[in-house]
This record gives sequence, structure tokens and C-alpha cells, in this order.
Amino acid sequence: MSNGETSRFVRLHVELVMEVTDAARLTGAALDHIGGDPSLPDDQRRQALDTVREDPAEALAHLVDPFDLVTAVPGTELAHASWSSEEMTDYDPDAEWDAAEWDLADDAPAEA
Repeated sequence: MSNGETSRFVRLHVELVMEVTDAARLTGAALDHIGGDPSLPDDQRRQALDTVREDPAEALAHLVDPFDLVTAVPGTELAHASWSSEEMTDYDPDAEWDAAEWDLADDAPAEA
């Protein structure tokens, strides 16, 4: 805002890359989580269970909740959250990190 006003809403971009080191353990944890969620209707539960069995990225998405990342931040309340997961077949863990590759170049602070 150019008039000196500040918004009370802030968009926080977080990008994580997780390595799945034990797909069976991850899938099992997600299946347990889904099975124990009393808020899921039966049809959604069946669909979630099938999806998680097929894709470790979906299992991870069922276990990671953005609310858990910010719930302890004082003076804030989560207004909206969305997230997704996908397998990264072209990721090189040994490559040097590049903000432009992650579409964060515009967000990076200018160098002096």
C-alpha cells in the first residue's frame, strides 16, 4: 500500500522439499490419520485412503497441516491456508539452490 497504510493480512510463502525415506511408514501414518479423523464422511474417507495408498506425495499432504506451522506464532491468527504436494522427478538434492528456479526471484531482496 503506497499511502503508508499497512495491511493486517500477510501472505507467507513456504516451499518445502521432503525426501521420503520410508514410503511404507509414511503411508501407514497417513492411513492411520485418515482412519482416525471423525470429521471425514465415509465416501471421502474411502477416496482419501485409496489416494494415499497410491501416492506418497498424497500421504504427506494428509499429514502436513499449515495450521500446525503457525499456531504458536504470537499475535497472529491463520485466515486462510492451502497446500498441495507432488512428486519431483527432476529434483537434484546436490544442486545449488537458486531462487529463480523456485519462482522466488521476484520475492528475493535486492542485493546492495
